[in-house]
Amino acid sequence: MGAAMRRIHVGNALSAFGLGFTVPFLYVYVAQVRGLGSMTAGVVLAVFAVAALVVLPFAGRAIVRRGPLPVLLVALVTASVGALSLGLANSATTVVLSAAALGAGQAVMQPALATMIVDCSSAETRSRAFATQFFLQNLGLGVGGLIGGHIVDTSRAGSFTLLFSIEAAMFLLLVVIMSTVRLPHAPKVEGAPRAEGGSWKQLLGNRAMVRLSVLGFVLFFACYGQFESGLSAYGVEAAGISTSALGTAMAANTAMIVVAQFAVLRFVERRKRSRVIAAVGVIWAVAWLAAGYAGLGHGSQTMATAAFVSTYALFGLGEAMLSPTVAPLVADLAPAGMAGQYNSAFALVKQLALAIGPAVGGPMGASLHGPYVVTFLLFSLGITYLAIRLGRQLTPVQDQPSLARSRVVAQGGPTAAPVGAEA
Repeated sequence: MGAAMRRIHVGNALSAFGLGFTVPFLYVYVAQVRGLGSMTAGVVLAVFAVAALVVLPFAGRAIVRRGPLPVLLVALVTASVGALSLGLANSATTVVLSAAALGAGQAVMQPALATMIVDCSSAETRSRAFATQFFLQNLGLGVGGLIGGHIVDTSRAGSFTLLFSIEAAMFLLLVVIMSTVRLPHAPKVEGAPRAEGGSWKQLLGNRAMVRLSVLGFVLFFACYGQFESGLSAYGVEAAGISTSALGTAMAANTAMIVVAQFAVLRFVERRKRSRVIAAVGVIWAVAWLAAGYAGLGHGSQTMATAAFVSTYALFGLGEAMLSPTVAPLVADLAPAGMAGQYNSAFALVKQLALAIGPAVGGPMGASLHGPYVVTFLLFSLGITYLAIRLGRQLTPVQDQPSLARSRVVAQGGPTAAPVGAEA
């Protein structure tokens, strides 16, 4: 990695650390520590999703016109202000406004950082760069939650103020670090459309990107949208899983990602992306079968717990396969200079799935145990179907970037492959 890529990865790790550092404790902080009640706490959590949905469509256009770095710096300052004001807020209005600023800033960070990875990588190195990003994000989330949990004390509001103040200072430190990044080129489009919807019209005309967005929605809806809502409710209500076992299952998910990420990368880099995504659908279908056994089978509690933990571990294996596959594919489908628009659009799809997933899966997982498992088993098989259909819309190099390298080497030319071909 070059110096720019190292700083970008530091940014990814620290932004994820900030998310894990405070978000798990928001409900307790608002409802109990500030005494604003569960209703206000629920609104605050919803505001994070709403803020992301509002700013992401504009973020993509800003990244295309201004470049990812200025947009990232604005997002970091906004998140810093939101974090500090959240730690000092003591009324429902200030808490909601502060959460909106923090949520908007954190939402914009991800497509900006992803676009910087695209600008600092080639088609050959992009899968590994995004795999490293995913690894560091999970590491940052885990470490942030661990450290934050040891700082907070529900009997002392000052401990939460300290927590949010540290997060705000960390974002400002990240501003200093990222200001030193020198991108290899300015990601601007000649004759960029002046009309507000121009670039979105171009994106929607890319059939491969539209299909990838539909596939992405199903991926996030059927996996990430269930982790802390429907699947955990199902485990407790149907399988009798204890809170400690639920924590073990989440740890198994993270451990699988950490252990498998770079081993899986070797396998993924030499295969068609559409086939890899299709395989993830099959793996997640097996995960839902394991969940079904845990809650609907007639085995012992030990077997049910083991099956439930295996469900989370299998999800982690699928996530490790997706990280070097989906994000680089989004970049390769984007025309030159439009990576920011495409990254923001895909982030918007992700946020929609994460907002709808818990709303649908939570009630089903808690009460409709059989239909819940069958529904998401079918969604997983749907991932396989959609991935195979997507493969038909991709060029051979978009589907398997290693073909470009092998062809160029065979012709005796340079190893760099063209980037940003439009479907």
